[in-house]
Amino acid sequence: MRVSVSWLREYVDLPADLPTGDLEQALVDLGIEVESVVDLAETVTGRLVVGEVREIEELTGFKKPIRFCRVDVGDANGTGEPQEIVCGARNFAPGDRVVVILPGGVLPGGFAIGARKTYGHNSAGMICSAKELGLGDDHSGIIVLGPDVTAKPGDDARPVVGLDDVVLDLEVTPDRGYALSLRGLARELSHAFDVPLRDPALAPAPGGTEVPAYPVEVRDTVGCDRFTARLVRGVDPNAPTPAWMQQRLVTAGIRSISLPVDITNYVMVELGQPMHAFDADRIAGPLVVRRAEAGEKLTTLDGVNRVLTADDMVICDDTGPISLAAVMGGETSEVVAGTTDVLFEAAHWDPAMVGRTARRHKLFSEAAKRWERGVDPAVALVALERAVRLLTAHGGGTASAEILDIDHVRPRSPIILPADLPTRRIGVEYPPARVVALLERVGCTVAQGADRLPEDTGTVGAGATLSVTPPTWRPDLTDPADLVEEVVRLDGYDRVPSVLPTAPPGRGLTPRQRRRRAVAGSLAERGYVEVLAHPFVSPGLADLLGLPADDRRRPAVRLANPLSEEEPLLRTTLLGPLLGILKRNLGRGHRDLALYEIGAVFHPRVGAGSPPAMGVDRRPTDAEFAAADAVVPAQPVHVAAVLAGDLDPAGWWGAGRPAGWADAIEAARDVLDAAGVSGERVEVRAAEYAPWHPGRCAELRVDGSVVGHAGELHPLVVAALELPRRTCAMELDLDALPAVGVTPAPAVSGFPPALIDVALVVDDSVPAEQVRRALEAGAGELLEDVRLFDVYSGAQLGAGRRSLAYKLTFRASDRTLTVEEAVAARDAAVAVAAERLGATLRGA
Repeated sequence: MRVSVSWLREYVDLPADLPTGDLEQALVDLGIEVESVVDLAETVTGRLVVGEVREIEELTGFKKPIRFCRVDVGDANGTGEPQEIVCGARNFAPGDRVVVILPGGVLPGGFAIGARKTYGHNSAGMICSAKELGLGDDHSGIIVLGPDVTAKPGDDARPVVGLDDVVLDLEVTPDRGYALSLRGLARELSHAFDVPLRDPALAPAPGGTEVPAYPVEVRDTVGCDRFTARLVRGVDPNAPTPAWMQQRLVTAGIRSISLPVDITNYVMVELGQPMHAFDADRIAGPLVVRRAEAGEKLTTLDGVNRVLTADDMVICDDTGPISLAAVMGGETSEVVAGTTDVLFEAAHWDPAMVGRTARRHKLFSEAAKRWERGVDPAVALVALERAVRLLTAHGGGTASAEILDIDHVRPRSPIILPADLPTRRIGVEYPPARVVALLERVGCTVAQGADRLPEDTGTVGAGATLSVTPPTWRPDLTDPADLVEEVVRLDGYDRVPSVLPTAPPGRGLTPRQRRRRAVAGSLAERGYVEVLAHPFVSPGLADLLGLPADDRRRPAVRLANPLSEEEPLLRTTLLGPLLGILKRNLGRGHRDLALYEIGAVFHPRVGAGSPPAMGVDRRPTDAEFAAADAVVPAQPVHVAAVLAGDLDPAGWWGAGRPAGWADAIEAARDVLDAAGVSGERVEVRAAEYAPWHPGRCAELRVDGSVVGHAGELHPLVVAALELPRRTCAMELDLDALPAVGVTPAPAVSGFPPALIDVALVVDDSVPAEQVRRALEAGAGELLEDVRLFDVYSGAQLGAGRRSLAYKLTFRASDRTLTVEEAVAARDAAVAVAAERLGATLRGA
């Protein structure tokens, strides 16, 4: 929110010599983030003066109209002679007073002004438009000062056009909707500087009359619990918006449209009450406030024809919806150039309804932003009176004596607050009397309990309870914790000491944390890059990853209030979001990628029901915790990796090697090894499991239990996601792995190894993993390592046969092995492979 300090001073007596730094710090101390503080006087440097146009000479022969002007700038130019300036604007005439920047000045954006010859004439300076001075977007003509301006030629123009002000750009958090108004900010600053507040909402305003200003029926008093309206007839349709109002609206980031519309925006910024102005002559019949019927259509002020849902609130006349309530008006009833009868509406709408409507239609208007953060329902009549007075003062017309006020607002319920709760929660001593005083400054009504100390002390007992009724403009105050926060905020966050808690004794990282770090380090060392993805997926992606279509093994949890309606499901596998990141990086020019993620997946507890309702007034019982936990989806931690492109890059050393399904399986093996699972406990088998290729998918088992899958992705998945062919992936359930026991230190032998290669011919259907296990079983204790380094198939081996070449490493811990010992161990390994799998030595 942008607001000028001069406007704020109308409602709060800020110190006259208040430095901008102190003002900024005061707002930050109150919990309001300050994006910037801009002194407008410093945005234009040099001599910016008032000038009076003396002569205008029209220049011809150019592609666009050009005027050569002589402008009286008093003694500002040092000569007293008229300043010669070439200008292209045509909205001024001799005798008009304008704003002139003289040579040597610099406009916003670093635009330096000098004297030069152009269009055959000397031009010294510039006659300025609002856009050139940074005061708005209007560049259609220069600024022409009105007759109410008393400044003379040569006077400083900064105070005249509002460049002597300071503008605050504030970031208001969603729970502080009252601060999106001058009224709310002034109240906050009155607390900060302990100065008087002139609350504009306390201005007198007449109440509703027996005869309404216009016939209105409110059918949904939950979505709209207050609706007020008043009619002004005979307004001058050509009446301009006063310059001071336009200036304040532009400062607030709102463009000027017309006098009635500008007034509604002005009152919204001033009081925080969004309003709407209807052209009464364009309304057909009485108004009805109701929920929309599914499929109804409305063309809003932005020219978009919108299809409504049953959750939208609308204002209707006999023709149908004419306004999307609380968000944006409709074209059929908007104020136009010839409007003479204006119907002002100020209502109070349900914040949740407005928030959903704004997001559904992607209409984040200034009004909707305030409604979903909370608006004071008690200010509607004051805002109505303020708007009517402004319109009749500047646009003429006659305000009707009839006022509509349909009021179904429920009074605020009191909150029971133990007087010592702020002290107990924060650790700072807040005397009960201080708590009462601070809450009353916020606007709360505080009733003290019967355990009050003697009346002559004027204090409240430390064990007292307070009955606190929040003010109507603070809908965010709903429970004792909110009141405690207000006490701390107004008393000063700087009084809360920064004390770090004493770390409890422990043994460092938990086994689960150590395993996660080991897995991450193992993948990173092998060139994989870690990414963090959003845990949300679309139904289409979930179905794609769950091939075939009738697969129901992995139902997903649907969010009640998703960030995006396109991704309402929680992931059951890491691969969906991870493949999305892979696709995005491929689209940005990366071709060789190895990505991994470690995170939770979500499996619903089918038939678990709904969680119990738990408040914040007490700690939930163990039974309530257990009941709530029984509904929470299971969230095992998985690790997944995806590979695309070359795993080994190409270069002067030779061609690269593309990543394949074996690399995904090897990545899974590396993860299991880093997780503390020894190789003899791991078994790799061929499997069919979506979304992997049926013929190139492996399942990994630990102690006989499936813990994950790896291999090449299904061609349909690759094609649907527009990924490269042969894209590979692996995913393991880390929580399914057995706990890591005490790992003995490995025995390191100082004797040299014996290296022997062996190539075995087996059937294509025999997995390489089974061959490796057979070799390990036969080689005995002397075998230190076995590694597959080549796979070959060809005509000389015969159809359905392939050769698997392994490198065997033998070593003894107490001696150097002889050739005979190594060969005997090799032969024993081959014998077991032949016995179990029918393997034969290649070439034998």
